[in-house]
Amino acid sequence: MNDKTTRIHLHPEVFGAQERLLVEHAGLSAATFHFESGVLGLRLKNDLGELVMLPFQGQQIWSAEFAGRPLTMTSMFPEPRPTRLFLETYGAFLLHCGVTAIGAASAPTDNHPLHGELPNAPFQQAWVVLGEDERGAYIGLSGRYHHIVAFSHNYAAAPLVKLYLGSSLIDVSLTVDNLKHSPMELMYLCHINFRPVDGGRIVYSALPTPEHVRVRTSIPSHIKPGPGYVEFLQSLKERPEQHHQFTPDQVYDPEVVFYMDYLADRDGWAHSMQVLPDGSADYVRHATAQLDHAIRWIVRTADQQALGFIEPATAEVEGYTAEKAKGNLKIIPPGGSWSTHLRIGVLTPTQAAAVEQKIAAVLESERLK
Repeated sequence: MNDKTTRIHLHPEVFGAQERLLVEHAGLSAATFHFESGVLGLRLKNDLGELVMLPFQGQQIWSAEFAGRPLTMTSMFPEPRPTRLFLETYGAFLLHCGVTAIGAASAPTDNHPLHGELPNAPFQQAWVVLGEDERGAYIGLSGRYHHIVAFSHNYAAAPLVKLYLGSSLIDVSLTVDNLKHSPMELMYLCHINFRPVDGGRIVYSALPTPEHVRVRTSIPSHIKPGPGYVEFLQSLKERPEQHHQFTPDQVYDPEVVFYMDYLADRDGWAHSMQVLPDGSADYVRHATAQLDHAIRWIVRTADQQALGFIEPATAEVEGYTAEKAKGNLKIIPPGGSWSTHLRIGVLTPTQAAAVEQKIAAVLESERLK
């Protein structure tokens, strides 16, 4: 089926204090509003749930909800704030990070902001999309951010999120065009922040051994650990499988980060789930050929609850200089493009069981090699 898309271009003046329906079609809708902070918001709905997105601020998915269950991390921010600074408006379900750098600056030569310029980038263009493809009818959001700095960077980033009729799985993609006449370095991280659920368990297509699920022991400058933190990291380093099950007494304070070696199925997809007590699951699939590094980020404190059970990336998050030294930077040729595509959302118990069987088959195949 060919993808036939209609665009509805967005302009800041159509976003008022009161939520207004922008378009409605066959069980799909989009409505505009602005938060009390002044940040512009777009609510996309289907018959199963909704996404709240920030069309002109990073095209973040600020919140996601399906079947009446909020998927998004809890944070200290009840709403987004109009800032470029990552930690001054942090609580979104999904953020695009990069693309000139990801992670925290960790070397004297690093001068990039935390997770780069893209998370809260001021998009110059944004549009709602309506269409139909092989998955069915959808509504979504796309746009264009042009990043240009004399003598260094000149690229355009175009994200796309599609919410489908009758589905709690969304498609998320990003294309980066190098507008320079010289090669461009690229680093990218899809920062996906689910909410941890007591009784939930993490299932994923990587061997859960210290060799393949490695705890990050370096501590970024913005993290202030308390007593016992280093010892906790050492315990997880020796037995990473300890973090697979969530119980009410678990505390991850201030955070724990893992680097993981994911395995793909025969179609090139890696799979990750938080399986809930009722058998349903939060789910992410990504292509290891596009995103060949994987980060897991967990926070459970009185102020924040976040489970980034998979944050697919092109590099680890030790900052530009460290990742370049490891050979982890992608290169886009002059006038070339780079793209990635993920599927994210909620699986029914039947769907989750099928994915768990697929993951088990991938792991068993690897063990038999």
